[in-house]
Amino acid sequence: MLAGLAVVVIGGVIFKPWLVFVDTEIADEIPVAASGTPASGAPPATPVVLSSGTFISHEHDTTGTLSIIEKPDGSRILAIENLDTTTGPDVHVWLSAGEVIGGFAGWRTAGGAPRVDLGPIKGNRGDQVYAVPATTDLARFPAVVLWCVQFDVSFGAAELRPL
Repeated sequence: MLAGLAVVVIGGVIFKPWLVFVDTEIADEIPVAASGTPASGAPPATPVVLSSGTFISHEHDTTGTLSIIEKPDGSRILAIENLDTTTGPDVHVWLSAGEVIGGFAGWRTAGGAPRVDLGPIKGNRGDQVYAVPATTDLARFPAVVLWCVQFDVSFGAAELRPL
């Protein structure tokens, strides 16, 4: 009896099954941006969408769109709009050099690929903004992945297409 209780407690600590029933809605302000690359090397006068994509599902149903936006000050952000996925333990937002593959075959492709970790996911629903480090070469990271570090699996991923 005590051993069974220990298994349940340990399983709960590791798998955190209650997270499946928890939704965290985020409403970050996403700048209104024009599409396309700035004409010169100077930062744009208004925010500009450099690339965009749409999430596909992997381990968990994941939907939403995303954009890399360059702001007038030259900084870049990843803007995720209308995200809807499952809450999970230790999920991070990655820019990834891994290939985006649909279905079961794509669940783990990002795990061994070079990446830039933009931090823990803020919530499983809504609009979210993440700063992209200034030193990041976006040409090397053509994908965004919602990666569960604890279980080494992708919740969902999107290929970034330049505009």
